[in-house]
Amino acid sequence: MFIVGEASGDTLGAELTAALLADAKSNGIEAPVLFGAGGPKMAEAGVDLTLDLAAHAVVGIVEVLRNYGKFKGFFDQLLNLAENRRPRAIILIDYPGFNLRFAKALRHRLRTLCSKDWNPKLIYYVSPQIWAWHESRVYQIAKDIDLMLTIFPFEKAWYAQRVPDFKVEFVGHPLVDRFPNPSESKPERTDPSRIVLLPGSRRRELTQHLPVLLSTIKQLSEERQITATLVLVNDRLAEITKQLIANLPMVRLQIGGLAEALQTADVAIAASGTVTMECAWFRVPTVVLYKTSWSTHWFGRRFIKVKYLAMPNLLANALVFPEFIQNEATPQNLSSAVNRFLDDHPYREQTQQQLAQTVETLGAPGASKRAAKAIFGLLGN
Repeated sequence: MFIVGEASGDTLGAELTAALLADAKSNGIEAPVLFGAGGPKMAEAGVDLTLDLAAHAVVGIVEVLRNYGKFKGFFDQLLNLAENRRPRAIILIDYPGFNLRFAKALRHRLRTLCSKDWNPKLIYYVSPQIWAWHESRVYQIAKDIDLMLTIFPFEKAWYAQRVPDFKVEFVGHPLVDRFPNPSESKPERTDPSRIVLLPGSRRRELTQHLPVLLSTIKQLSEERQITATLVLVNDRLAEITKQLIANLPMVRLQIGGLAEALQTADVAIAASGTVTMECAWFRVPTVVLYKTSWSTHWFGRRFIKVKYLAMPNLLANALVFPEFIQNEATPQNLSSAVNRFLDDHPYREQTQQQLAQTVETLGAPGASKRAAKAIFGLLGN
């Protein structure tokens, strides 16, 4: 059983599905029956979806509270689904606000059932970023989860220092498999400058980030020749956007195709999140922003312990991608940072060298295959 709640997790789930089916076939064992909650890519890969949880993703404390009743219904539905179908393994992919609570609730239900016939293994794929805030959750995670599969190299040692008996495997980052080495075919920077806009995969992120992104593009276009590609993850977000860019002829809307857009980009402006790693993989100098509700920002400032928000910066332990959070995310600040990447060639080259060093730490190809082998190993297949 899968539980996946975001677009990035849907991609991971589809890749893992393919690896699980391929591993079973190559080892002559019966193909696993795969079901649960996910997104369209997982459905296409062969997962029988009871619920498209990814279509309902929200971000922020206020937004979660507003949708509490809806998500409580999904939560109970999936708990009942697990009990009714009794899978051997439950694979939780990212989505920690939901999935960590689900793991704890399932363990409680298992104790209540006292069943000798059903003792599922719980696997978590992509570690929650508990090293960034609320580190004490590691002890509950170690109680509830049987296997943690991580995609960043430092995480296995981080867990070992705190819960040494907890089973953790670094499988590598799926980006290494998704795209060929971009350094082999990256074109030289040209005029007009090619800018990729990545406002986020959730509706709330889009409404927060798009106005400042479009104002930034308007300001840049008054200073230099540019083209901008606005990449969104689905048609639903595109419908919200079309009218907003109608008077900006330099902005082209694109649904999907992020790799192609980054392959030819000079600079990206991206919401902090999974996509910043894809920008790093393609060695695209990127300006990072993030805007959220005042309550979520207030909470985050008091509890987040890490120096940087973007994962490439955390991996490099340096401000490789300039970050502009909340009130600092202004068109003036963003356009200034973009112009520096475009005009300061030594700075641009230094950034790309730092990105190359950072992505070298992500492991060898085969992340999904290693994840599948670890799962079957845990199940004794």
